[in-house]
Amino acid sequence: MLPVPNTSLHMPSTFLLIGIPGFENGVAWISVVFCALYILAILGNGSLLYIIKTEESLHTPMYFFLSMLALNDLAFCSSTVPKTLGIFWANGGLIDSPGCLAQMFFVHCLSVIESGILAAMAYDRCVAVCSPLRYSSVLTYSLLQKIALVILLRAIAVIAPIPILVGRLQYCGGNIVLHSYCDHMAVVNVACGSKYVNSVYGLAMSLCVTGCDLLVIGLSYSMVLQAIFRMPTKDARQKAVGTCSSHISIIVVAYFCAIFSFVTYRFGQDAVPHNVHILSSNFYILFLPFWNPLIYGMKTKLIRQRLKRILFYQSTFPWDRHYQLETRAIAE
Repeated sequence: MLPVPNTSLHMPSTFLLIGIPGFENGVAWISVVFCALYILAILGNGSLLYIIKTEESLHTPMYFFLSMLALNDLAFCSSTVPKTLGIFWANGGLIDSPGCLAQMFFVHCLSVIESGILAAMAYDRCVAVCSPLRYSSVLTYSLLQKIALVILLRAIAVIAPIPILVGRLQYCGGNIVLHSYCDHMAVVNVACGSKYVNSVYGLAMSLCVTGCDLLVIGLSYSMVLQAIFRMPTKDARQKAVGTCSSHISIIVVAYFCAIFSFVTYRFGQDAVPHNVHILSSNFYILFLPFWNPLIYGMKTKLIRQRLKRILFYQSTFPWDRHYQLETRAIAE
């Protein structure tokens, strides 16, 4: 007797993540790259957090937001990469439904938090350049805590409906997710019922969050540019640009990767192969946590000097005091 197919309309008990289809022959190299980037991201962000925590002169609003970014990046890449490596190395693609929904929530929630932190950092740079004398009095510790709480609550509020809506979809026995992690639309495409609400909500949420944060970033840096053009000397203008260059480079990389992934998945599926989209999604999750501490480490002199002290066990640097005074002058 032939087995009766599962035609249940409820969510299956498990999903099967297939990884990156079409790259089976190169999975060994892809997994090595993923693993290397993941290890470097953990080391980079961990070192950044340790340096900021142990160096008193870095206890300023700018580095408060940088610490938030480092913590978020650690959680962001850790939410998907271990499972993806399990798929590559041990065919561990099975994931139970609650675990899949939890991964979906954390991946998208951490993405929204990342965007909110970048917007907050743009506001921080705006205050530092436009009102340097009022920097410490405006960005008080109390205000920083409130900003962090708003960023967290906003992310939870906009992402919480997503796993709920996915759980209410109708399924017809299918459980194969064409992705390496439980991405929202990848799981939605497994369902056999109407997907209209999920699709519209995902699109509206992405546009609103990204649009609001880019608006804050745009307004902040327009004010920064106006302040820079009004500065009397070339050295002052170069110093002001230097305080913003690291953040600008991170914004460009973050939003370019996010928008490319979003557009190709929503509107470019005929032009961009599905496996390329999956690879770009993983690259977005992995590259940002690797890139952020690297760019801040290269462009922030005080962090570089503290890192040299840790690596080479040098107890003092004759120029440390100079950089501490310079950092405090920028903060004030």
